[in-house]
Amino acid sequence: MSPSDSLSTSLEKNKARLHQLLPLQKSFDFVTRDLSLGDIPCFFVGLNGLCDQELILKIFSEFSLPEDSTPGTTSLDTIPKEIIEQFLYTQVTAVPSFQRLVNALLVGSAILLVGNYGQGLILDTRDYPDRDPDESDTEKVIRGAKDGFVESIVTNCCLIRRRLRSSRLTFAAQSVGNLSHTDVAVAYMEGLCDPKLLSQVQEKLRTLSASALTMGVQSLKELLVKKSMFHPMPDFYLTQRPDVACSYLTEGYILLLVDNSPFALVLPCTVFQFTQSPEDYYRSPAVGTYLRLVRFLCLLVSLFFMPLFLLFSLNPGWLPEILHPMITSDVSPLALFIYVLFVELGLDLFKYASAHTASDYSGALSIVGGLLIGDMAINLQWASVEVIFYGAVTLLATLSLPSVELSDAVRLYRFFLILLTGLFSAWGFGIGLALILLSLITTPVFGKKSYFWPLFPFHWEALRTLLFRYPTFKAQPEKKQQQK
Repeated sequence: MSPSDSLSTSLEKNKARLHQLLPLQKSFDFVTRDLSLGDIPCFFVGLNGLCDQELILKIFSEFSLPEDSTPGTTSLDTIPKEIIEQFLYTQVTAVPSFQRLVNALLVGSAILLVGNYGQGLILDTRDYPDRDPDESDTEKVIRGAKDGFVESIVTNCCLIRRRLRSSRLTFAAQSVGNLSHTDVAVAYMEGLCDPKLLSQVQEKLRTLSASALTMGVQSLKELLVKKSMFHPMPDFYLTQRPDVACSYLTEGYILLLVDNSPFALVLPCTVFQFTQSPEDYYRSPAVGTYLRLVRFLCLLVSLFFMPLFLLFSLNPGWLPEILHPMITSDVSPLALFIYVLFVELGLDLFKYASAHTASDYSGALSIVGGLLIGDMAINLQWASVEVIFYGAVTLLATLSLPSVELSDAVRLYRFFLILLTGLFSAWGFGIGLALILLSLITTPVFGKKSYFWPLFPFHWEALRTLLFRYPTFKAQPEKKQQQK
């Protein structure tokens, strides 16, 4: 700690230094008060909107000068102890550094300078603006809990702690960003998680070079794992459901909670995480298994249905004659290619338009887009009935995937495969498939873990629980992650 960062034993010098470090007179949201404890002057600073107003009023009442106080009766040596004993309703920490005082102030704590005492006191008065922990729109379930993570990291930790009342549950907090100083909590179960992976995560967070996590979780993801446009597959699993987060914690995974972001990052990441849904576990094992197998089928349909339709339409001789009605062979290859591209881009347009439209109009927009514009496209010969049908089936299969990140990646892969197939027919389909497999295999993940575990390296006990929904008493072993 440099001498300029150390607090002085002069209150006036400390106040002057705070005015240099902070725009106390320029910014309206800083609250400053000159107080006194007995005959000793004090200086209070807080942020309006981030501090608990009722708590601030209690603090001010504690520092009101009693009528029977006598000058010189308050001992400076006992001030920190007296303050800590007085403020049993909040946490008090004494620090000798201006930087620590400023950092604490900017995250919602109040700071108090007391007379000639050479340390500043941090009062935990944080009270962030928050919303109700409603259920996530992308992870809805018919049965089960209806709460979800919010933008407050404290609230998110409480939602997890409420479900996992274990002394082994740990939240290790770190600050990321030279300007934003965003709080990031590393959540794990002591003794269940991989200690090597845990040390890698904490070391990486300590050494991250970033000015601010402007986009919250997304910024942290891109800082932890650097990848190119050749890898559209997600490299972190995100969840907004506390019950899902707790399930991963009990299986030995590590979570990252970022302040101002209603998501939890799950480490390590595997491709099979994106094929599961919490709905599977709120149904009976038989129904859950059926839904999971249908979801695997939808993943294949979403990726290959439209490219295979285009491929067989360009090469009708590859199909038995009985299957010829399923393809389009009465249009030119170029026209068919344009039809497929038009439908692919059109369905994406309607999907995004309905997603970003007010809920009162999104339903009507989908109906108009699906019925009116589709019928007009056929009449104007911009598309064929077969192409629109296969495009609609592909869109339904894509929407059935539980992960938005996975569905976006599959859509990019499918569009890439369609382009190569339309341009180079069978050779293009083969080359596109090979490049997609190469992209999947080389997808980077944090900690150099296998993206295809437990398929590679093979671990049948864990793989079978990912493919099939087993009853609770046959759940995955506790230390699954340590068996990698």
